[in-house]
Amino acid sequence: MCGPKFCSMKITDDIRRFAAEHGVSEEEAVEVGMQEMAEEFRESGGELYVPETAKG
Repeated sequence: MCGPKFCSMKITDDIRRFAAEHGVSEEEAVEVGMQEMAEEFRESGGELYVPETAKG
């Protein structure tokens, strides 16, 4: 399934390419990628929950 900012076929291809380049399995490549994105999210000050704003 693809959209303007998301293409599962491209993501799958990127994972397979990363795995091949780094000599790891596709599952390991996904785990590494998830850990890298989680770290990037934390470093950017990302918040999972946004405080509720006062209602008018």
